[in-house]
Amino acid sequence: MAARVEARGVSPYLPLHLSPEIERDIERVLTLGDAATLTRPIPAARVLEALPAACAIDRRLCDRVRKFLSRYMRGSGAAHASVEVAAATDLNRSLPNRRGVSLDSPWNIATSGYFQMGDYFMVNGGVVAHDDDVTLTGTMLSMGFEYAQLDIGFRDHWLSPFTDSSMSIGSNAATMPSITLSNYSPISPLGLRYELFLAEMSTSNNIAFQGRTTSGEPRLGGIHLSVEPATGWSLEIYRLVQFGGGERGGNSAGDFFRALFKPHEYDNTSSTLNNDQEFGNQVAAWTSRMVLPGRVPFAVYFEYAGEDSSYSGNYRLGNSALSIGVDLPRLWQTFNFTYEVSEWQNGWYVHSVYGDGLTNEGRSIGHWFGDQRRLRDGVGGQSHMARIGWDAPWGGVADLRYRTLANDSYTGGNYVRAHDLTLRYSHPWRSLLVGAEATVGRDVFDENYSRIAAFARFGTDYTPSGGRGADDESTDDRTEYFVDAGGSATRVRIELADGSPKYVTPFGYAPHLAVGARRAVSENSDLGARIEFDTIEDAGLIAVRALDYRYRFKRHLAASFFAGAARYDQATPAFGYYGGIGMQWRDIAKHLDAGVDVRYGDKLARDKLLPTDPATTPRPDLFYDLFGATLYISYKR
Repeated sequence: MAARVEARGVSPYLPLHLSPEIERDIERVLTLGDAATLTRPIPAARVLEALPAACAIDRRLCDRVRKFLSRYMRGSGAAHASVEVAAATDLNRSLPNRRGVSLDSPWNIATSGYFQMGDYFMVNGGVVAHDDDVTLTGTMLSMGFEYAQLDIGFRDHWLSPFTDSSMSIGSNAATMPSITLSNYSPISPLGLRYELFLAEMSTSNNIAFQGRTTSGEPRLGGIHLSVEPATGWSLEIYRLVQFGGGERGGNSAGDFFRALFKPHEYDNTSSTLNNDQEFGNQVAAWTSRMVLPGRVPFAVYFEYAGEDSSYSGNYRLGNSALSIGVDLPRLWQTFNFTYEVSEWQNGWYVHSVYGDGLTNEGRSIGHWFGDQRRLRDGVGGQSHMARIGWDAPWGGVADLRYRTLANDSYTGGNYVRAHDLTLRYSHPWRSLLVGAEATVGRDVFDENYSRIAAFARFGTDYTPSGGRGADDESTDDRTEYFVDAGGSATRVRIELADGSPKYVTPFGYAPHLAVGARRAVSENSDLGARIEFDTIEDAGLIAVRALDYRYRFKRHLAASFFAGAARYDQATPAFGYYGGIGMQWRDIAKHLDAGVDVRYGDKLARDKLLPTDPATTPRPDLFYDLFGATLYISYKR
């Protein structure tokens, strides 16, 4: 009861892909402050909590963010305002993560403000507008307290630790009206956070029902749960369900939760469940983000997602996607750097019941690649994003970003590799932040494009500093970096799923390489992340350890267990869960450890998409189980 009485009230949310300069500063503060953020928009209260630790490393960056946050500390006020004018080649494609803004849109504006009615009620007003549409993004009523905040209106949802793409839902499409319940303060020592929401999507005329199509507004329900059992490390699971619409009806809450937790029985078409009985369209994932402090602090993060379920059980993901990211918020004092890569299998954002897939107002609600392909083409692919930022000595901020996308060729789409290069420069002027942005590129249909824009943002409290990006050097030595080199022995159990029996290959032997980092979280425990590279049966294997735990027994002996996901480079990539256990003999020589790991890859799966693949009956996919061990020497610093 005392905790409830003293609980803090509602928290406003910070901009999401509306003011990139301050948003990047906020991301940097969270990483420097040892906060592993997994969802957005970010509550202002969470950034305030991270400021003290971040200020000990970079006071000037901290001052900029603190000044920006001060505009949210009043009873009412304007939180954000921006206007942009642009000229571009006439090409009908959308800008990634811009809520449906087209490349050739000549203008767009965004504003938001709030009115606080006591500690536990807040009215927020916002709008995002361009020449094709107006969306009330940020317009909502918020009520509650730090452990249960209810938001009713046009609230954004971004369920991913990645900054440039979200496989499930992000800011690529127009914001949907929704009801959301979440907490911004962690619950219990595990650091539990949750988010539940129900949204209404735009009208679709392609909803399959009883052998024809019906029109209506599908619902989108989502659930996110995350824990932060150790400072700087968060682990999340989430699931989205698209359902209802038109004559398919709204469905009951019981139907929704049965489909959410038991998709095999209630949401996957089978011999006992036809298209009309299938509840809807699902996306699920687990994600991880780990902050590793030190002289060059950084965050490493992963997402393993599935558009469907796979094999038996409700926990295996089908039509998978694997994403890896690294973020360095402070590099050589005035620079910062981010790199993110995603690869996905076929089936994303397309569906047999929902002909428009996971779209809103014609745009993909998740990763921007969904808009870079032929309509309803369920094709796999791979994207990369690299971004470098610079605090210029004369007070401006420059940002250079490169994106590339390659769709696979098996659907006959005649795609080419897409490239996108954007340079943005911003500078404070009076009470504004003004600047320009130039973009050049080529899309997957081999069409060249270019765009130049000028913008002004409400920036009274935001003034980028010149000179050195930091005043203090971190002396944190909790992070250990290492490279493993050795050998592996692996067997593969292959299930062709064409009626033939499973078979197991002989052991194959190959070199093993890995790179990783870990941090001490207690007197004897370390947490880290690692990426491994192997060759099995002449096919490459890339495995990520999102959780890499080590327990140090004595001076030399340590035991470990690890879990993550793996990519097996077959005719098309196969993805699945990956894990194992290990033993390590530490300090066999200066900077050297020796280790042995036993590892397992569970049902790494790919669909049969090529003419050379086995028959698609009784199942349309192939499965690979990996059994093996590695022996290695680890060089650490």
